[in-house]
Amino acid sequence: MTEPALQRPTAKGARRALLALTLLNLLNYVDRYVPSAVKDLFKADLHLDDAQTSWPLTAFVVVYMLASPVFGSLADRFARRKVIAFGVALWSVATAAAALAQGFWSFLSARALVGVGEAAYATLSPGLIADFYPPERRNKALTWFYVAIPVGAAVGFAAGGALGQLWGWRAAFVAVGLPGLLAAVWVWFLREPPRRHDPGEAPPDWPEALRLLRANRPYVYAVGGYVAVTFASGALADWYPTFLARHRGFDLAEAGSIVGAGTVLGGLGGTLAGGYLGDWLAGRVKHPYFLLSAATMAAAAALACLALQVHGAAAVTLVIVAAQFCMWCYNGPINALIVNSVPARLCARAFALSILAIHLFGDAISPPIVGVLADSGLGLATAMWMVPATLLLGAAIWGVGWRKL
Repeated sequence: MTEPALQRPTAKGARRALLALTLLNLLNYVDRYVPSAVKDLFKADLHLDDAQTSWPLTAFVVVYMLASPVFGSLADRFARRKVIAFGVALWSVATAAAALAQGFWSFLSARALVGVGEAAYATLSPGLIADFYPPERRNKALTWFYVAIPVGAAVGFAAGGALGQLWGWRAAFVAVGLPGLLAAVWVWFLREPPRRHDPGEAPPDWPEALRLLRANRPYVYAVGGYVAVTFASGALADWYPTFLARHRGFDLAEAGSIVGAGTVLGGLGGTLAGGYLGDWLAGRVKHPYFLLSAATMAAAAALACLALQVHGAAAVTLVIVAAQFCMWCYNGPINALIVNSVPARLCARAFALSILAIHLFGDAISPPIVGVLADSGLGLATAMWMVPATLLLGAAIWGVGWRKL
């Protein structure tokens, strides 16, 4: 099912495309996490409760995951760079439009529309990168692509907190949204690489694709662990700055800066280390990507427990950097495993289904669950213990994959 190594050269224009898509991935996560940094500001302005502040993120994720299979099908009919450019333009306008919200429903609608645009980008970009690079170089290429996630999330937390404190939450949405229109123009003019399969070879329809993917054990284990980790990371990203503000005495800008620093330092280092360690382990152990991801996620679970107990800016920063380092080691290896475990004609559908699963059972539900538990009387501090529990579950699933395959 996988491609033999060393049978394809790197396609022309690969570096330029990887740079463009990586920068867009950064912008993607800036736009995604600004709301978490200014949560208490728009909560007060729009008269929301805790649960309502997380429903817009859930609406974004629900629309994002439902739109992903649609764009997975469009990839077989249209130039992928043009579909991605359309998505980038749409999510940029929708991000800025949140600044016009006057209540819960208008804010939720704007954030939901962001999900349509980001689905086009997230579904098609990994497959596009895979078509530029041969199998033995994909893990490194995808590692650089996914480096943008922690950096973008960090910029979203830090910029959102700073802009929100200086000029209000509405200015923060406009400032991070509109630059995406320029990025959309850049992507429109990228080179389209040759597809890894004959363009005349039709991909399987969705019932057949689901049957093939369900029977693909490496894919199932990879996505199963991915779901649990995404559940944990969604809750942590959306609620940890607020946890620090409420229970550790930090102001909004300081909490956003600490989480942002932890995400960029730990996430950047972890993503790079995971990509390179995964390739170093190849040939030395069986299924190195599963082993690396399971081990580092187990360490992340232990560090997440510590992050909910420490006090003081220095201690919190140190622990969250270490936790984020371990949490992000899986990113390049697991996504490379997904690409390499399926035939080329199934790649877009494999990523579409992966996106649907990790969000449907992951970060679409974890932030509001935390919010509901916080409102119920348990409190935010107790609800946050779901984070280390589900990180440990993800580690266990990948560990089983490593042992049983």
